[in-house]
Amino acid sequence: MENITVNMDILQLEGLKVTPQSSIPAFILLLLIYVFIMVSNVGLVLLISMERSLHQPMYLLFCNMSINDVFGATIIIPRLLSDIFTPMTQRYIHYYECVIQAFCAHFHAATSHYVLIIMAFDRYVAICKPLRYTTIMTNRMVAMLSASAWATAFLLIVALVSLSVRLSRCRSVINNPFCDNASLFKLSCENVLISHVYGLGTAMATMAFSLCSVTLTYLRIAMVCLSSRNKTLNSKALQTCASHLAIYIILLLSGNIIIILHRFPDLSDLRKLASILFHVVPPALNAVIYGLQIKVVREKIIIIFTRKKKT
Repeated sequence: MENITVNMDILQLEGLKVTPQSSIPAFILLLLIYVFIMVSNVGLVLLISMERSLHQPMYLLFCNMSINDVFGATIIIPRLLSDIFTPMTQRYIHYYECVIQAFCAHFHAATSHYVLIIMAFDRYVAICKPLRYTTIMTNRMVAMLSASAWATAFLLIVALVSLSVRLSRCRSVINNPFCDNASLFKLSCENVLISHVYGLGTAMATMAFSLCSVTLTYLRIAMVCLSSRNKTLNSKALQTCASHLAIYIILLLSGNIIIILHRFPDLSDLRKLASILFHVVPPALNAVIYGLQIKVVREKIIIIFTRKKKT
């Protein structure tokens, strides 16, 4: 029997699979996490923008990460919250909304890697070329690096999603908590090899590029710290680099877990949970790790809360 291609604009979305008894606890937990992500990341961006002493490349570059985390969480979590109390058979989404969500989900993931690459470059210049830091990391350079990170991710994901959108559709069910590129090309009965290969290749290439860049950067930083007898310099380098590495490791592990679980169809429910955690755990932890680990930021937060208590 030949496959019949249907132009369906309304899709059924699996959403978050929870039992009726656990719907309220799941909703409250997810809502609290989302509020925490918004407050911590937006608060950190506002703190950096308002405090002139924090108008330094390292903190300005981190604003990219906080903005991207807010963006990534907002694309996924509100939709999950709205669907929790809706029966699975009644969870519908328009095709164009699904495309937008898929694009934004992958755009958030790719941007995270490229932002962390430029943050690693900033740490490299600060520690390995301290005398040239102010001349290299100018406001123009910070703006160019930030724009390049977002633009590179944008172009890669536009191509990724375009390959899936061009396909005809013969299915209307999204077997995933939210829309992603795999969900889009699985709606088609055509040969999806190109979309599958490009999607996997883009993800692996992005991770490999970021891993190599960060690894080489920190090997160079380690060599400089080992050859230096300046304990103050080494302590400051260790403090800032530890925060960056912690954020990067969390992102890398959460992303790789999803790719690995894709190879095991029997663990599809675990993969779906991991895909949600990818958009929840890093955004929830990044601002905390960076905000509390960096001494200058921590001191500014303490000063602000101290002033509020006095007033």
